[in-house]
Amino acid sequence: MTDVSRFTLPSGQHMAYRFLPGRLPAVVFLPGYMSDMQGSKAVAVMDWAQQRGRACLLLDYTGCGQSDGAFADGCLSKWRDDVVALVDHLGLEAVHLAGSSMGGWLMLLVAEALSDRVRALVGIAPAPDFTEWGYSQSQRIELAAGRTIFEDNPYGPESTPTHALFWSDGERNKRLAAGIAFDGPVRLLHGLNDADVPWDISIRLAQSLRSADVQVHLIKDGDHRLSRETDIALLLRELAGIEG
Repeated sequence: MTDVSRFTLPSGQHMAYRFLPGRLPAVVFLPGYMSDMQGSKAVAVMDWAQQRGRACLLLDYTGCGQSDGAFADGCLSKWRDDVVALVDHLGLEAVHLAGSSMGGWLMLLVAEALSDRVRALVGIAPAPDFTEWGYSQSQRIELAAGRTIFEDNPYGPESTPTHALFWSDGERNKRLAAGIAFDGPVRLLHGLNDADVPWDISIRLAQSLRSADVQVHLIKDGDHRLSRETDIALLLRELAGIEG
């Protein structure tokens, strides 16, 4: 694993990242909500890239992991701009984006911003537009009023917050209904036992993408995390298949 570096964003905050130089397109891994670059999928992708001589970028969003900032101040638009600034700083002219859960939503926004530099997308239980389908009406009323809501966290002891800033920004960045102007290869992996993101979201995403080269892989016994050895092996096979 490469050492952690720190990039000074235009905001003055420092963003933590690990960059492995190598052959392009570089694989950029975008973690999920409240996740960071220490996750098992991110580490596996970096190891895979190192074995193949591929460039790879792991990162922590501001307010997450080893980056500066408070999570309450984070939102999709900010994290999109931060990722784009880091990719520009590293001079990456060709990338493949791999997004997990919320990172699968963010990869759509980053792909719009980077345009032709993004050659392929890989979504792992992608969760685009989850401000629309992921909350009850009572929760939406609380968020619209500017209040934070908390939900049980199946992956840890502390409740998971959703802050009003994130929710309102997410509402402005929904993409499924409008269509997604991306023409490169897309691979979407989703577990049928996903309790957090319904698997039909990947089907909707596939239908929304303009590209004709879109494949959805449904894992019958897969959960939301898709972090078992077999799940990660499938992810790496798909990355290899679009290596290009």
